[in-house]
Amino acid sequence: MPRPFRFGVSLLTPAPAAEWRATCRRAEELGYDVILVPDHLGMPAPFPALVAAAEATERPRLGTFVLNAGFWNPALLAREVATTDALTGGRLELGLGTGYVQAEHDTAGLPYGSPRERVDHLRRTVVELERLLGSEEHRPPPAQSRVPLLIGGNGDRMLRLTAEHADIAAFTGARSVPGSTTGKLEPISAAELDERVARYRDLAADRPDPAELNLLLQLVAVTDDPATVLEPLLERQPHLTLEDALALPVVLVGTLDEIVGRLRAQRERYGFSYLTVLEPYMEEFAPVLARLRDE
Repeated sequence: MPRPFRFGVSLLTPAPAAEWRATCRRAEELGYDVILVPDHLGMPAPFPALVAAAEATERPRLGTFVLNAGFWNPALLAREVATTDALTGGRLELGLGTGYVQAEHDTAGLPYGSPRERVDHLRRTVVELERLLGSEEHRPPPAQSRVPLLIGGNGDRMLRLTAEHADIAAFTGARSVPGSTTGKLEPISAAELDERVARYRDLAADRPDPAELNLLLQLVAVTDDPATVLEPLLERQPHLTLEDALALPVVLVGTLDEIVGRLRAQRERYGFSYLTVLEPYMEEFAPVLARLRDE
């Protein structure tokens, strides 16, 4: 029996208080289950933004998607997590990743490190957070006995860490462009994602409880003219044909029926039941969400 669908929206745009709260209320009205905030310079600071989202809404969970572990000291992060969980009434879901934008570390005056060093730091952060937040002596205490943990990443060491610790395994469906310091990404194919999910499942085979699987969708358009919508992507990725682009797991372009059918098929193929869209597609995705709401 597949997991029911769950839907999140990642809010990216800084806004004054009234506008921010209105956007959060609109996400709730549209039926989103989780309001998410990333961890990038130039975007809203995650924890105060989530507290404000909680004040404006009643039902949605609230999550970081995902924190850049290189920005955080584990003890200070534990304080932020516990406080935010308490102030949101136990609605927090903690998302963590290594960080992939070197330019942000440079701007912040923080070391970026090699891929191995960034994964090592994330592992230390996860283990220390579990120790601190799992202690009855930690002050302040979180509202939840365990704040659900999402880890995002595709590499073997990241997938192993996810299999060992995460309640939610998040797949980006994209990879960093080699040599880019600004976080430029390129999508991976359906076959490549098959291999990554299969690798995760192998690493997680001994888990007593399966994790929820998440996919971040990069482009959503309900349309009868996919070629026009995908033209900018094809210009940026000239090796792709239109058929290739339409087959990318992170691209949802087509009629409403086609998109709904595709998400059902992807849940069957990969196990993705928790789907995240970016803020620019919040309204566009709403009819899809409505069709899949109770499945």
